[in-house]
Amino acid sequence: MLLIHGNILTMEDMNYPDGFLQIEDGVIKAIGPMSEVPADETVVDLDGKTVLPGFVDAHTHLGMWEDGLGFEGDDGNESTDPVTPQLRAIDALNPLDRTFEEARNGGVTTVLTGPGSANPISGQWAAVKTFGRRIDDMVINPAIGMKFALGENPKTVYNEKNAAPMTRMATASLIREQLKKAERYLDDKERADEEEDYDLPEYDAKCEALIPVLEREQKAFFHAHRADDIFTAIRIAKEFKLDYVIVHCTEGHLIRDILAAEKVKAIAGPILCDRSKPELKNLSVEGPALLHEAGIHAALCTDHPVIPIQYLPLCAGLCVGAGLEKEEALKAITIYAAEAAGIDDKVGSLAPGKDADLVIYEEDADPCGPYARPSMVFINGQQVL
Repeated sequence: MLLIHGNILTMEDMNYPDGFLQIEDGVIKAIGPMSEVPADETVVDLDGKTVLPGFVDAHTHLGMWEDGLGFEGDDGNESTDPVTPQLRAIDALNPLDRTFEEARNGGVTTVLTGPGSANPISGQWAAVKTFGRRIDDMVINPAIGMKFALGENPKTVYNEKNAAPMTRMATASLIREQLKKAERYLDDKERADEEEDYDLPEYDAKCEALIPVLEREQKAFFHAHRADDIFTAIRIAKEFKLDYVIVHCTEGHLIRDILAAEKVKAIAGPILCDRSKPELKNLSVEGPALLHEAGIHAALCTDHPVIPIQYLPLCAGLCVGAGLEKEEALKAITIYAAEAAGIDDKVGSLAPGKDADLVIYEEDADPCGPYARPSMVFINGQQVL
């Protein structure tokens, strides 16, 4: 398939005001100016429409809390145990929930989704596309990273149970304890492989799940709003040499110079919400712009269902109104989000070899505007809108 005469915004070094994009077997085969257009059997004339990479929401709970249901559709927090790294998002996701359709109709073609922040360690997150009927066919990575949580959420949940963790100290301690157990478990496994007389340790699902995190094959996503919690996340990540990302980063703008020096990766948001708990008291729509000025290219997220996922581009627009450059706002929901997730080799920008995930707007539409709706959406080269 060949799309021609599009205003193609690649989110990379080069844009094409009057360009083409060729799709073959679900990936982008070629892209460039109309002067270099190749031959193709199927041609679609976009007539000046704007073409962007499919939007990427770097932090959601899509499919974990089903729309319109109570307990029956609540699969986001296993709050019976504060340490549950063995849990996997893909075992809870329901892709037939209507919010997947709302996501792709809003131009969101890829999400990171998984369990919530009730537990200090809550489980394995997945990177998935938003089109399909079986989650196994939609995954980019079924275990892209591990979710950790600091601050008020674990404190609140377990205070109500009169159980640990009831303090920030206990939250950090539980995370350290389980990571240290996983380190020892990994060491025992390696010794058993190398030494004939050394027995394998008894199987431990929690430790097994944390091995890829310790080996930096999976990211450590730290839920942290307050500045002190952000610094605790950095402290733990350094101690165990984790490849970490700060999720929410609500007070990040207050410590942006320090975070820049630490080369922190951040996912900001949600910003289209109220200050519903004390650790959100410094929530500011200007935060992403201030982070950008400090050299931190933060992704944006909806934290769906906190903010309905189809409003991700609107969140980018609010940041533009608060001082973030428009191109940077679009990057925050495309390439920066993909980079934070570690899936930028597949999605987040338009380039040969990447998945053909596209969101297309009418020529005069502002993708970040409140009235804008995509006119076409492609996922893996298939038109889904």
